[in-house]
Amino acid sequence: MLANRLSEDPNTRVLLLEAGGGDNSLFVKMPTALAYPMASTRFNWGYHSDPEPHLDGRRISCPRGKGLGGSSSINGMVYVRGNPQDYEEWQRAGAHGWGYRECLPYFKKAESWHLGGDDYRGGDGPLGVCAGNDMRLNPLYRAFIDAGVQAGYDETPDYNAVQQEGFGPMHMTVRGGVRESTARAYLQPVLNRPNLTLRTHTQVERVVFDGPRAVGVEVIKKGKRDTLYASREIILAAGAIASPALLQRSGVGAEADLAAAGIELAHSLPGVGGNLQDHLEVYFQFHCTQPVSLNSKLNWFSKGLIGAQWLLSRKGLGATNHFESCAFIRSRAGLKAPDIQYHFLPAAMRYDGTASISGHGFQVHVGPNKPQSRGKVTSLSADPFEAPSIAFNYLEHAQDRADWRACIRLTREIIRQQAMDDFRGDEIQPGLDVQSDDEIDAWVRDNVESAYHPAGTCKMGAQEDPLSVVDSECRVYGLEGIRVVDASIFPTLPNGNINAPVIMAAEKAADLIAGIKIRASAAVEIPLPEDWEQTQRPRHPQRP
Repeated sequence: MLANRLSEDPNTRVLLLEAGGGDNSLFVKMPTALAYPMASTRFNWGYHSDPEPHLDGRRISCPRGKGLGGSSSINGMVYVRGNPQDYEEWQRAGAHGWGYRECLPYFKKAESWHLGGDDYRGGDGPLGVCAGNDMRLNPLYRAFIDAGVQAGYDETPDYNAVQQEGFGPMHMTVRGGVRESTARAYLQPVLNRPNLTLRTHTQVERVVFDGPRAVGVEVIKKGKRDTLYASREIILAAGAIASPALLQRSGVGAEADLAAAGIELAHSLPGVGGNLQDHLEVYFQFHCTQPVSLNSKLNWFSKGLIGAQWLLSRKGLGATNHFESCAFIRSRAGLKAPDIQYHFLPAAMRYDGTASISGHGFQVHVGPNKPQSRGKVTSLSADPFEAPSIAFNYLEHAQDRADWRACIRLTREIIRQQAMDDFRGDEIQPGLDVQSDDEIDAWVRDNVESAYHPAGTCKMGAQEDPLSVVDSECRVYGLEGIRVVDASIFPTLPNGNINAPVIMAAEKAADLIAGIKIRASAAVEIPLPEDWEQTQRPRHPQRP
């Protein structure tokens, strides 16, 4: 994305370095095949966390994109901007100029919403966003939304516009039935620009400094080292795991961490790698009493037919991620914005795309989105091919555990509404034997997985904050000629999937880097839920 925007100026030369290769694969392009690139070492770095002390020592998978498009080429294609209050939170945390009114114009600039632009949505940006297939193709999607309304929540027609809170259709980065990665949306259309050079399979080993100024990078390609020099500046956009690790390999970070890794200190910046956050999720599973779920489509013959239809027409079940209805709710009264997110899937299946039961079923992916626990990324050596230590410290904070208990109980309440009566069979998991706080805590520890949204490890904030790494223009504190632009700069996690906020941040940073005057704040209100201090949901539920 940055390569596109910065090379719009013909007088600016841009060199884009990518450690992986291209993303020209049917499994990347076909939305329903999303499990395949995530499972492939060609497209995924395959990180894992250290043993997590509050998850009984489990090591949690942390997929990160490897290749053009980065994680947007392997993610679930869910498009969520987050809540306006998320960006007000950023501003209060010291990310000045990153409030909602300052960020909204860049969401709009990036986006080509399939229904066109308005005060909240962009209509002519590079990134295609749609609402998926027709939800009427499967009655379970509508039943889930109706259940939420019966439980006392609002129905929201567009959670990325005026009101996030509520139940409604989910949006995805799919255009014309094809995954809309940042490579497809931003990079491929401009690769013929004479001032843009792309080098793939090029691993950056470290940043080279001349005093406090970053002047180049040492790279490895096919076993050979080379040093590439920058005439203006260097921008790290490797993500919340790789960007802090690269800074640390370059001698920028906490002195004790660098000494333990045998890396010479170039610049002390203790916040590098700290403030690590991630979303967790579980999936509730139920048997479905009617033969309407996608479980009948999970055999190889049906998958072949779906793939053939997609190849011929770019339509059908191959053109969706199948998360076509969703919700955002608050876990308790006193919250200004939702903190729980639902992805509804009309199938009972595993993460690898195979059926988890015989017969029909459905599941709801759910988790709290505003964790208080914090972790750390730490390079273990100067070797760029050695994975860093990733310690999320999931569920360390008592509030996170309390939020999960509320999440489990609220989900059960929603699914037992009348709208689901015609479809709801037995609860497969967690299972009705999981009821008490201790039982819920134990089940969550055993079953929770990452939602693949690591962020915060090069925090944007005030310089006096010991965890801050970059200022509000993404410049690394105490250094010259180097910025970071990716999810690592987020002070806190937004309430939703992070692909859309990352793209927004890159759009905004491109203007900052190019010296373009920041677009005027949008003349929009920042809504608060009615009676948010006293109530957990907008309306009294129709059924207990």
